[in-house]
Amino acid sequence: MRKWGPLVAVCLGTFMLLLDVTVVIVALPDMAGALDASLTDLQWVIDIYALVLAALLLGAGAAADVIGRRRMYVAGTALFALASLGCGLASGSASLIVMRGLQGVGAAAMFATTLSLLGAAYEGRERSFALGIWGAVSGAAAALGPVLGGVLTQSLDWRWIFFVNLPVSVAAIWLTVHAVEPTKGQGARRIDWAGTAAFALFAGALTYGVVRAGAEGWTSAGTGALFAVAVLALAVFVAVQRRAAQPLIDLSLFRRPSFLAVMAGGMAYNAAAFGVMPYTSIWLQTVLGMSPVQAGLALLPLAATAFVVAAVSGRLLHAAPHRLVIGGGLLLIGGGTLAQAVLDADSGWGSLAAGLAVSGVGVGLVSPGLGGAALASVPPQNAGMAGGAVNTFRQLGFALGVAVFGTIAAARMSASFREAGVGQADDAAHTLAGGGAQALRRTTAEEVLRAAFASGLNTAALVAGVTGLLAGLAVLVWVRTSPAPPAAPATTPATTPAGQVRTKRPATVERP
Repeated sequence: MRKWGPLVAVCLGTFMLLLDVTVVIVALPDMAGALDASLTDLQWVIDIYALVLAALLLGAGAAADVIGRRRMYVAGTALFALASLGCGLASGSASLIVMRGLQGVGAAAMFATTLSLLGAAYEGRERSFALGIWGAVSGAAAALGPVLGGVLTQSLDWRWIFFVNLPVSVAAIWLTVHAVEPTKGQGARRIDWAGTAAFALFAGALTYGVVRAGAEGWTSAGTGALFAVAVLALAVFVAVQRRAAQPLIDLSLFRRPSFLAVMAGGMAYNAAAFGVMPYTSIWLQTVLGMSPVQAGLALLPLAATAFVVAAVSGRLLHAAPHRLVIGGGLLLIGGGTLAQAVLDADSGWGSLAAGLAVSGVGVGLVSPGLGGAALASVPPQNAGMAGGAVNTFRQLGFALGVAVFGTIAAARMSASFREAGVGQADDAAHTLAGGGAQALRRTTAEEVLRAAFASGLNTAALVAGVTGLLAGLAVLVWVRTSPAPPAAPATTPATTPAGQVRTKRPATVERP
């Protein structure tokens, strides 16, 4: 147990926290019915978790260096478990959203320490093997979320997608305590609380602004105020990082085209691959009448191809240029998402299969290689910052993707209803997108409902696909890094301010 116990402990936690990013997708219609949740409520049930995870990830890495990484991982897992219990017991959408936010806090504490714990536990070939397994688990978790969520929702209840985290958390904590060596905190290190708070305010205000725009319009006073707060918070974050002795992120890294392109690619990856999926699941269940398991299986082409390709590409493409693997994968995600924008009133789940499979191939290429591309785009001393930053941008991309594509889909549904002469089109569109198709059937023809939802999904998929294609082109054009040769084993892994492992390796190859 002592040899592979740390790997199992870290992978259990990683799989669980990344699974919870997407596990709620298939359960959304059941949640909406049980909690009387609106479209905005459902968006926040998904978004608040990824948003808090993204906002706190860099700060959590610095905090782990202060209090000790094993202690941080155990505390984060315990908080994650308690918040999962709260999610399962939630009596309303507001309490569920709050508990999902607390889940995100625990997940940030866990995710910020995973790589450094593995780096401290293994050396040489064992370290490469452990990191490879961790990468495969990370790549499969988000893609498998809808499938497992569908099985749990239908066979038990939607609350069990949260209750199942409890035994997994207990196992992860027990293994961590018994198999992972404790690490001492760096008492002299300071946590950039001001930078963490400013970034959290920026991410939250931006996402809330997009969600509110869907309900009140882009030109409403409330929406404009939120965007203004987001801009101000971003300016404060930049100012704090420039003056901080130990910043969360070295802003000079963004002057590197390769680093900037990889960060944009990470954000677009999660947005394009998974941002439309919640609304696809609602369409499958509330419009086509599929069960949660059937809806999960309808999304299986993405999960299955992503899992297989991630396992194969990690072994066969480790020496391939990052720009080709990541850029090509993003192009496949974009193309696959565009191929899903073919729905009409008579379409069934089979219309999505080919596009989902193509997107899955892209996910399988991008997910395992994105971290390595981020590390290769910066000097070795900034490796921890790069690793933390790319995970932050990934989760922020998912949160923004769900918000933006939901707003776009609802707007197009509203336009479709107006064209069909349906009264109160905006309210009807939000009801339909939020899983209320059954209520609308009393006053609206079935074909009108199907046509409206299909047009909304098509428009959202179109924007998501273009996002993936543009990000892929940016990576192909701007990323000029090559994978570094395997590093010589380090006796004691060093850590960076973000709490990530760093070993000595040759300088990054970055061409002008």
